[in-house]
Amino acid sequence: MGLRKRLLRCFGYGGEEGADQEQKEEAAARPAGGRRAGTKPTLRRLSTANLRSLSLQDLSRKLETTKLHAFTLDELKAATKNFSTANFLGEGGFGPVYKGFVDARLRPGLDPQHVAVKYLDLESGGVQGHREWLAEVVYLGMLSHPHLVKLVGFCNEDDQRMLVYEYMPRGSLENHLFKNLLASLPWSTRLKIAVGAAKGLAFLHEAETPVIYRDFKASNILLDSDYTAKLSDFGLAKEGPQGDATHVTTRVMGTHGYAAPEYILTGHLTAKSDVYSFGVVLLELLTGRRSVDKRRRGREQNLVDWARPYLRRADRLHRVMDPSLEMQYSARAAEKAAKVAHQCLQSVPKARPSMRDVVGALEPLLALDDDVPMGPFVYTVGGGGAEAAEAAPAPARADDEAAANDEEAEAGSRQGKRHVMSAVHAESPLRYASAVKRPESPPTLSRA
Repeated sequence: MGLRKRLLRCFGYGGEEGADQEQKEEAAARPAGGRRAGTKPTLRRLSTANLRSLSLQDLSRKLETTKLHAFTLDELKAATKNFSTANFLGEGGFGPVYKGFVDARLRPGLDPQHVAVKYLDLESGGVQGHREWLAEVVYLGMLSHPHLVKLVGFCNEDDQRMLVYEYMPRGSLENHLFKNLLASLPWSTRLKIAVGAAKGLAFLHEAETPVIYRDFKASNILLDSDYTAKLSDFGLAKEGPQGDATHVTTRVMGTHGYAAPEYILTGHLTAKSDVYSFGVVLLELLTGRRSVDKRRRGREQNLVDWARPYLRRADRLHRVMDPSLEMQYSARAAEKAAKVAHQCLQSVPKARPSMRDVVGALEPLLALDDDVPMGPFVYTVGGGGAEAAEAAPAPARADDEAAANDEEAEAGSRQGKRHVMSAVHAESPLRYASAVKRPESPPTLSRA
């Protein structure tokens, strides 16, 4: 019996009558035949096919084979102090997020731990939000890896849809790179995050039935207390091609600036689409710049377009490195990491490496630290800037001079950044707007 039919049988369905257009296209693109041959371990998990047609009433009973807890609304109210504003952590594409605490007093067998409770705003999320919620339960309920965020449980009581995750005390990579003006991630931590995220993707891609993450970006990489990276938000994840199929045909969904060009143009989704997205995030770690930044001028608005010409030039790479690093990084490691990013960002998908190859290339860089400069690099604000003076090419073009001036100004503005602790659990940018609500749907909470 095929994976899709087993899923439908698990949830009390015997056919595919409820499949929407996306699943029909996926089925058409996948040739008949059995599972691909090989010795890869089978991941004990469910498919997300036909999510729209699945009943939620018996979800907790059907997932008894997992270790997920089916929380009641009252239990999550107690864990979050009635979803108090003091426990409000932020708002993402899924809805508002609250910090909570659970232990055996709340439910026997629960280890004492802080959790993050994500509440789906069904009024704003609609059917797509419902599908993403179920995809999270299915994937994270059946997958376990050190670099995937742990799903503790869920709530599907009446109209309430919530997810209960392990709490990630250092928040998202996006917060550290772009929103925390007082802190800068050191070079060794950036490499550790890149390697951990790469291992998470490699794990997904190497399953017997591969999983394509589809929305790999800085805001979906969460960090625990020791900066171990864990992938979160599996709402857009898809099963990869099986048998002789080369791709999955699906609606184009994801985040502008991270999605692979061939996926945007054709809707053809492969594991190499994730590899491209990883290349963008690796570039963000190197440069400290967002994948897309409309505040910048011309060619600098798109990070890949701006930085790609520098990635294979060791003599020019320093021009795009994050100035907040203050030159405190291994030049050899940075050059090798830049080459990995360049390979991941190839326009032809087949030319990109596998995520396992990416891990193999990046992990040895963690030990490269013998060429890190001694002492911090000092910028002279308003005096021309040492980096800008060193980076200026000869002869210098007008746009290069403007870019160098921009880099000098950015270096000056971020000069005082230092590494400090953060205790924010941040979520991804909004996919659809929603007011911050408590799960019992009271009036909108005020957020001064």
